[in-house]
Amino acid sequence: MGRLDEKVAVITGSTRGIGKAIAHEFVRQGAKVVITSSSNANVQAAVAEFPPGSAFGCVCDVVSAADMERLIDAATKRFGRIDCFINNAGISDPFMNITESDPERWGRVIDTNLKGTYNGCRAAISYFLREDIPGKIINMAGSGTDSGSNTPWMSAYGSTKAAIARFTYAVAAEYKHTGISVMLLHPGLVRTGMVSSDNPTPELSRQLATFSTILDIFAQSPSVAAKLAVQLASDWSDSKTGIYLSALRGRRKKWLLLTYPFRKMMNRIDRRTY
Repeated sequence: MGRLDEKVAVITGSTRGIGKAIAHEFVRQGAKVVITSSSNANVQAAVAEFPPGSAFGCVCDVVSAADMERLIDAATKRFGRIDCFINNAGISDPFMNITESDPERWGRVIDTNLKGTYNGCRAAISYFLREDIPGKIINMAGSGTDSGSNTPWMSAYGSTKAAIARFTYAVAAEYKHTGISVMLLHPGLVRTGMVSSDNPTPELSRQLATFSTILDIFAQSPSVAAKLAVQLASDWSDSKTGIYLSALRGRRKKWLLLTYPFRKMMNRIDRRTY
C-alpha cells in the first residue's frame, strides 16, 4: 500500500532533475504519472524508465495555454482522471547582472516559470471544478521565495519564484471553499543543470569558489523534495490549502550547515548532477 494508490498526477518538466525524481517517488507510492516536456525525445526517454503502465508521456510547452488544455485532455483520456497537478517546469537566467543580460532570455524565464505556472493552475482548476474533484495543485518555490532570500545575478529566476509564491497564496484564497488544495513546495538546492557550473559566465567564474562551497553545504538529492511532494499530494493535505513546505528550512538547513565539516572530512559530499 502506498500513500498515493490509484492517484494520477501530472508533472510538468518531469523528464529530468527534480520533476523526474518526484515522478519516480509518486509511482513508488502507487500513483500513475504524466511526464511532460517540450521535447518529444526527452519525454519518450523518460517514460521508458518507468514500469509499464505507470507513466504516460505528453509533449507540452507550458507557455502555451492551449498546450496546457491539451495536456489535461490527454491525461484524462489515458488515465481517466487527474488528482494532482504539479507545476514544476522552470528555467533560469545565466549568472550575470542585468546590464549584461539578454532581454529575450530574461523574458523567457518569466514566461516559462511564472506564466507556465499560471497556465497550469488555470487549466487544472478548471478541470477540477468541472469534474467536482478536490484536486491538489503543487507550485514550485525556490530562491527568492522566502523573505531575505535574494538572487543577485539571477534576477529573472528569483523574481519568478517570489511571484509564484504570491500567486499561489492568492489562488489558494480564491478557491479555499472548493476543496481544491493549492500549495507551495520549495525543493531546496539540488544539483541540476540549472545550477551547473559548466561553461560558467564571467560573473560566475569570479564567484565560483563561493558558489561551489554553497552547493557543497546545502545541495541535496531531489529525493528529499520528492518525499515532501508525496506528503502534499496525499490525504495529509485534504481540506487544506495555502500550505508551504520546504526541503531547506529550519532544522534541515541547520543540520546541513552543522554537518558540512564532517561530510567534507569524510568525503561524503554528493556532487552528482540530477
